[in-house]
Amino acid sequence: MDKKPLHIINGDSLAESVADLDLPGQQVVWREMLCEGPTVQEVGSAEFVKIRKKFLNTYYGISGEDYQNEFVSEVKKLKKIEDYDHIILWFEFDLFCHINVLATISYITEHKKDVPFYLVCSKKLKGDEKLTPLSQLSEKQLLNHYNNKILLIENDLEVANLMWEMYCSDNPLLLKRQIKTNTNFEYLSSCIRAHIERFPNSVTGINSLERNILRLIRERDIHNYTQLMGYALEYQGYYGYSDAQMKRILEKLSIFYAAEENQIKLTEKGHLILDGKKNFYRELKNEDVFGGAKMYDFLYDPEVHQLLKL
Repeated sequence: MDKKPLHIINGDSLAESVADLDLPGQQVVWREMLCEGPTVQEVGSAEFVKIRKKFLNTYYGISGEDYQNEFVSEVKKLKKIEDYDHIILWFEFDLFCHINVLATISYITEHKKDVPFYLVCSKKLKGDEKLTPLSQLSEKQLLNHYNNKILLIENDLEVANLMWEMYCSDNPLLLKRQIKTNTNFEYLSSCIRAHIERFPNSVTGINSLERNILRLIRERDIHNYTQLMGYALEYQGYYGYSDAQMKRILEKLSIFYAAEENQIKLTEKGHLILDGKKNFYRELKNEDVFGGAKMYDFLYDPEVHQLLKL
């Protein structure tokens, strides 16, 4: 019997595009957003499932039953499939996907050793300024990416496992030290840098992504909430956040902007925070967690690009 590849694909829209390519092998769709909320190192364990269900239900209204059907049942497939001889990871360039891919590698290397991994990830296309997500590529472009897939060597897998372990720890400083580590994950360093900048700025109390959204409000002609959401998603850089995640951030920032006569404008607080004249750490502080670290247990100092533990 021919051994076939196992395709692990981040999200349903990309899974549909990959299915259209009619490649040999079996698909497993990865439906998680581990870049946000608490995680534990042992992916798919009872503790992991319990804390993820609680987080996703509390903040995104996803029921435990849905989580079981959409995520847990797919992950279980990874344990059962013994008749594949290599794994192809289809994940984007952003933080959202990279945290997921670290978890995926951690899970598989724990359950099945010695299987080659390949990565299909976004690349800059000729003449493009911006990276195009895989799910937006034409069939021909996606097939080209597949044909140029990257073999992940032992060092890549070791780094991925180590980074997942560090992400699940309560000390993001360990992860920051890995930024310059050389791997075949072309965008991993940029994603870790973006992650480190998710902790609140030591001067203002908002993080890099939140600041960027307020800057868009100041600099762009934004007429309504829908337009604001569009800009926030389009100009988020390496985060790869979904609509639901961005909606939560916009709600959190709502003390800094208001709709006035068909225009979204900064409030006085918005100007103060953007100009670095006031620190809103206390007002914004919540229980948000990234992996194993509480967001408000650390401050990011942009001058020296360092994290400070409170």
